Amino acid sequence: MLEDINNKLKDLEASINNFRISLKIEEKRKAMGELQLKMSEPGFWQDQKKASEIVAQLKDLKSDVEEWDGLYQKLQALKELVALSDTSYEKDIMQETADLDNSIESLRLKILFSGRFDDANAIVEINSGAGGTEACDWASMLFRMYFRWAEEKKFKLKVLNEVRGEEAGIKNITFFVEGRRAFGLLRSEKGVHRLVRISPFDASRRRHTSFASVDVLPEIKEDIDIEIKPEEIRVDTYRASGAGGQHVNVTDSAVRITHFPTGIVVSCQNERSQHQNKYSALRVLKAKLYEIKEEEKRKELEKISGTKRKIEWGSQIRSYVLHPYLLVKDHRTNTEVGNAKGVLDGKIDEFIYAYLKLMSQE
Repeated sequence: MLEDINNKLKDLEASINNFRISLKIEEKRKAMGELQLKMSEPGFWQDQKKASEIVAQLKDLKSDVEEWDGLYQKLQALKELVALSDTSYEKDIMQETADLDNSIESLRLKILFSGRFDDANAIVEINSGAGGTEACDWASMLFRMYFRWAEEKKFKLKVLNEVRGEEAGIKNITFFVEGRRAFGLLRSEKGVHRLVRISPFDASRRRHTSFASVDVLPEIKEDIDIEIKPEEIRVDTYRASGAGGQHVNVTDSAVRITHFPTGIVVSCQNERSQHQNKYSALRVLKAKLYEIKEEEKRKELEKISGTKRKIEWGSQIRSYVLHPYLLVKDHRTNTEVGNAKGVLDGKIDEFIYAYLKLMSQE
């Protein structure tokens, strides 16, 4: 039995050593030292915004380094225990080895977040497809699903703009999800979502199929080179509509920005002031412009290399079947979950991690 445990510990040690390279632990230790030196400089706290960003950055680095250190120390302690070759410790060793294996699996998931903006906050936009009230209701169901998911993760969710359906549901909604790796997690949701169910709006109780598209963008920080020239945009203000807030329907606080070169139009009406709405709308515009820029780069690389990347954005990624059976299936990973109501209640992590693992393998 101890020989089997020894072999298992060798495998776990190999994984931990690989994580040291994948997570760039030594580079992060060096970066932590540099940030700590900055924090000790006189006047560090005078610029509160910059100081907060550095503190948050240090916290994230520290989290990864301390997690790896903890696993490494636990492994060394287990190896010493096994070296005693005392069978009376066998049961404890087996339990500790299983716990270490679970902790390593948790750390393995972190390596899936290797994209440039995976640690960033996310901007999510849901648009109802053709189908009137049915599609609008489906868009509102999707929003509720992401709201419940964010709530479970203890992420902050803020609605930036919302256009209600004529009878029920949502035609379009844009919201901001703030939390570590929000974009890294939610990027798996980009695409067309399909719902099959008995329509609650059909007196004949017929089965309907509805579609809604989900777009996910990272929040682009100030250090990314995306220039928005004042002469290339038009800023319109209008009276906000919808429930909530003392300023709604009282002042022209809502903002719509049109970007002439691309034709992109973004709106924000849920902030308290016109200035805040303009700032939020510009954040969304910047993210959309960055996406266009990256798409152009990808197409150029395809021309040079002669390769074609997998067509994914805008295609149907997932089906939610509520009749005649309950099933949610992701068409990219073939992940299936029978608890469709649980999925619509925000239990989507199984789909998210299956997609991230697929992307890391590709």
